[in-house]
Amino acid sequence: MTNTKIRDIRPQDEAQWQMLWQAYLEFYQSTVPAEVYITTFNRLCDPARPHQRALVAEQADGTLIGLVHIIFHAHNWRIEDVCYLQDLYVAPAARGLGIGRALIEATYALADETGTPSVYWMTQEFNHNARLLYDRIGTLTPFIKYQR
Repeated sequence: MTNTKIRDIRPQDEAQWQMLWQAYLEFYQSTVPAEVYITTFNRLCDPARPHQRALVAEQADGTLIGLVHIIFHAHNWRIEDVCYLQDLYVAPAARGLGIGRALIEATYALADETGTPSVYWMTQEFNHNARLLYDRIGTLTPFIKYQR
């Protein structure tokens, strides 16, 4: 992770963020309309929306090589909110360097700072490489996701 820092996303990151998020969506064989890119980015950068955040991994030269999208929300089984790590992506050339772990650990730290110690995320069963990291840094739960 030498010469890489984890920081909050900034408005000037839009073009690089969009490339990373597009690659993430392609990995999951998904797309979103341009309006969703614009709306999501604006929400992630809006200080009036502290419950929806993004962190990025930035190399010393200003190149973004990873991102994590975070949503804080209420939970009926807890007094405090919980933290949903919705999207995590590291550019293929930067994989194996600890960037994914650093983004998760930064999410953990942000959750602790905001009094929301419970952090959760989901991945697809076939995401074997990422699951090697997730098995070391988190706890696999028995829950199965359904959606409409």
